[in-house]
Amino acid sequence: MSNARGRKGGRGGTPKPGRRSQGRNNPSAARGRPGAAAGGRSTAPRGGDDRQRGRQRDPDDLGGDRVEGRQAVVELLRVGKRKVREIVVAEDIDDSVIVAEILDLAAEDRVPVTRVARRKLDELARTDAPQGVIATAKSVRATDFDDLTQPFEGRQPFLLMLDGITDPGNLGAILRTAEVAGVTGVVIPRHRAARLTPAAVKSAAGAVEYLRISLVGGLPAAMGQLADKGIWTIGLAARAPQSIWESTAAFDGPVAMVLGAEGAGLGRLVSERCDELVSIPQFGKLDSLNVANAAAVACYEVVRRRS
Repeated sequence: MSNARGRKGGRGGTPKPGRRSQGRNNPSAARGRPGAAAGGRSTAPRGGDDRQRGRQRDPDDLGGDRVEGRQAVVELLRVGKRKVREIVVAEDIDDSVIVAEILDLAAEDRVPVTRVARRKLDELARTDAPQGVIATAKSVRATDFDDLTQPFEGRQPFLLMLDGITDPGNLGAILRTAEVAGVTGVVIPRHRAARLTPAAVKSAAGAVEYLRISLVGGLPAAMGQLADKGIWTIGLAARAPQSIWESTAAFDGPVAMVLGAEGAGLGRLVSERCDELVSIPQFGKLDSLNVANAAAVACYEVVRRRS
């Protein structure tokens, strides 16, 4: 994370002087490769689902090779951690600051840019609103779980463990919150859980470029390893008698928040492994919060206790 932030000059995302004019004056960046017109050969971005290409998925491949949406694409280029293979933009895309930065960074990194008709781009897209830009890049690789159990950038581990979150939109929203809240690592089961689909990546709005995400065979076993390393695990459970505000956990120490899927909640074994179960107080008539909203409440309670 620390080495990734340098390209964008902090969270404000201010480009280096000269980048924007450089991108605008580079016909390769602004218009695409010679001969890459809207007609003729297919303009479908390279990459995509490994299963569609007949290859077995790498067990440490989180996905994320298809990036749609302006914020997700600009963060992909700002960070520069993954090789970007191609960017496709709509011919009628507006001349906004973020679009100019995308084209500038693409020119700087010699990433091929192809312009196509808006209708064609929408046909290529795998999300409902790609905002006129699609990129393909090298997939995101999982971080070794043991690395997440160690202090990171001078901070105690602050982990988020997701039990059976299968909705890509929820996963992306959770990842976005996790990055902004300073979570040091996210843990996802290898099976029966969403990975970094185009919808998840777009919803995460660039968070996947900064977060360390680990894949584990099962959360109960991983939680056992956390216990061995002195990391306190707190599970969110709608019917837990103690609220998160009443938790006696040492939040300034290493901690992991565990969230379950909407409806099903935490699995039995996962619940039993938690050092503590807490609920989020509810004052209305609905049964529960959306899991992404619950993640935001939980993460910022940790932030509040640590501040």
